[in-house]
Amino acid sequence: MRCHVCPRLCVISEGKLGICKTRTNVGGKCYTLIYDEVVSVAADPIEKKPLFHFHPGTQVLSIGTLGCNMRCLHCQNWQIAHADALEDGNQMRKLPAGNLPRIARQNDCSGVAWTYNEPTIWLEYALDGAKACHEEGLYTVFVTNGYITREALDIIAPHLDAYRVDIKGFRPETYKFLARVPDVQPIFDAAVRAKKEHGCHVEIVTNIIPTVNDDDETLRGIAGWIARELGPKTPWHVTRFFPYLELSHLSPTPIATLERVIGIGRDAGLKFIYVGNVPGHEGENTVCPNCRRVVIRRDGYSLGKINVREGYCTFCGEDLNIIQSEKDEAGA
Repeated sequence: MRCHVCPRLCVISEGKLGICKTRTNVGGKCYTLIYDEVVSVAADPIEKKPLFHFHPGTQVLSIGTLGCNMRCLHCQNWQIAHADALEDGNQMRKLPAGNLPRIARQNDCSGVAWTYNEPTIWLEYALDGAKACHEEGLYTVFVTNGYITREALDIIAPHLDAYRVDIKGFRPETYKFLARVPDVQPIFDAAVRAKKEHGCHVEIVTNIIPTVNDDDETLRGIAGWIARELGPKTPWHVTRFFPYLELSHLSPTPIATLERVIGIGRDAGLKFIYVGNVPGHEGENTVCPNCRRVVIRRDGYSLGKINVREGYCTFCGEDLNIIQSEKDEAGA
């Protein structure tokens, strides 16, 4: 049986599992072992995803399960992402998709995010949950590594409002080293298709890792691709790496490196480049590219006054590519 959810296209023998450790072959049919099984549930600031231009200042119900279709050397959630749904199933508990809107409302959340592990492998549950959320007026978010087939993307993306994707590098060899992924093109193609064909709000995150993806060629490649394919007002979050797992021998990213990346992004034409994992840095703030006024000031996940209305700068009227609802604006 061949699985068509991610570009690995695993061929799974009877009773065996795919690389994500969550899909199995029973009688020649593909079955998910994690449909309504969750491991992590929390109410988070939307900025934690990170999403800075999508309903700023709101809370989002964040849910995750076991498994992933990558094997990143520096995975922060490896306890669940690298787990086996059969061997580690005792971590999971059932949460029906239809209950997500009620739980979100009870926790003052404006939407639901599939996050913590890779939501692509949770496709069927995410689809049912996203439909239920939209019926109740809640927004939906995928926090993803982007490794998804066009077929699977076209199933889930019509029911997603935001697609927050990691771009770990620009060359195939970087992805082979970091994530054991043989082909990176599907990741780039999916992000573009999510935005242009399905109307998802897209933000990009690159964790800047010393000696791995911090060279100018890589960073110019990513920045140029974002500006060219997704648009110059697409947010690019460049985050500080901290030593972890198999990359524990590396040093944390120097702040000077992140500031150099900001310059590279600006040279490529990007209007919104954010520094992540450096609380208090000026690079956390949203600055209007026209009048240069701070329209959203951040300190970690705490926000000051939001000087944005219907996505436009309240000082000069510039379109900031920020998604808001009337409720968001009332809260601001």
